[in-house]
Amino acid sequence: MSRQEKLAALASTGVTKAELDNIDGGTARGTTAIADGDGVLINDAGTMRMTSVETMATYMGTKIGGGLEFISTADASNTATISFTGFDASKYDSYLFTFLNVVAVNDSTGLILRTSTDSGSNYDSGASDYLYQFRGDKGNAGIAEYDATRQHIYITYGQGNASGEEGGLSGHIFMYGPHIALPTRIVGQSFYYYSDGNGVVIQTAGQRHSSADVDAAQFLFQSGNIASGTITMYGMVNS
Repeated sequence: MSRQEKLAALASTGVTKAELDNIDGGTARGTTAIADGDGVLINDAGTMRMTSVETMATYMGTKIGGGLEFISTADASNTATISFTGFDASKYDSYLFTFLNVVAVNDSTGLILRTSTDSGSNYDSGASDYLYQFRGDKGNAGIAEYDATRQHIYITYGQGNASGEEGGLSGHIFMYGPHIALPTRIVGQSFYYYSDGNGVVIQTAGQRHSSADVDAAQFLFQSGNIASGTITMYGMVNS
């Protein structure tokens, strides 16, 4: 069969010459964006297969040791709590949580963190489950606090929601090795407005006292709901 006859036969099945040219070393580059649901042609040990770009992204993420991989995000709308259960010790060593304009319903409250060891069925909130420490600057004055017997870890303290303060919290925390049978520790930094109208830049740190495999995290305000804002979780891929 001649080349033209082969092309004609393939065309009758819906395969175009342009598609064949791309497979056969074509160099043309389009500008069509890659989107979820798109397919990628893979040579799987000699068998040509089509796989999704989502599968490729997941695979590549596991091969980039030390890189950040998006896990999940949550938008608040008068929400009581935001919880994350996407912990996976087989893929991630540590985790990054970012906060974007997280606003409190109540005035003069603090965003807090609690942890779970049963995939989020329960979050530990005993009177001495956690230690926290923060220090920073509120306006022109320094602020600092330490407590080794607490029901939670503070991310913010005295956060305001009045006019001029409603931009909420923006910042991040890192959670280190929660799957290791040692106290799980967090360190973070953020900016928000205090309930007296002063801007606050704060560094916060803390730990869950008991040694356990932490596999879920929950964020909430000490009083009242989360009015609005976004919290996002990333995994730090192990090698």
